[in-house]
Amino acid sequence: MDAKYGFGKTVGLSFADALARVTLALQAEGFGVLTEIDVQATLKKKLGADMPPYRILGACNPALAHRALTAEPSIGVLLPCNVVVREDPSGSVRVEFMDPSAVLDLVDRPEIAQLAGEVRQRLERVMAAL
Repeated sequence: MDAKYGFGKTVGLSFADALARVTLALQAEGFGVLTEIDVQATLKKKLGADMPPYRILGACNPALAHRALTAEPSIGVLLPCNVVVREDPSGSVRVEFMDPSAVLDLVDRPEIAQLAGEVRQRLERVMAAL
């Protein structure tokens, strides 16, 4: 996935291993996982729909979030950074990252654009670590 709103790659790991590895790689870059949404379980419970494993991790780097919130208090509606770990129907596992520049460019402020670039660099290092 290389779209206007995100980037990612297929990893040669099981779903559980990819989830663990991306969490550790995020921690190495100063991110914590604030939320974890099990989309597979939610859709099964609410709709009876079956789908492969799919998790959305809400990742946050407190120092970078503080800088963003100080510069633009309403920016919280655009946080945290979402990271998806999912298994496709063929069994391949993908890890995908929200592109912070795509989202934070909506603010149209130079200091936020610089911050978005820093966040993207960190997320690219997380992806490379996988």
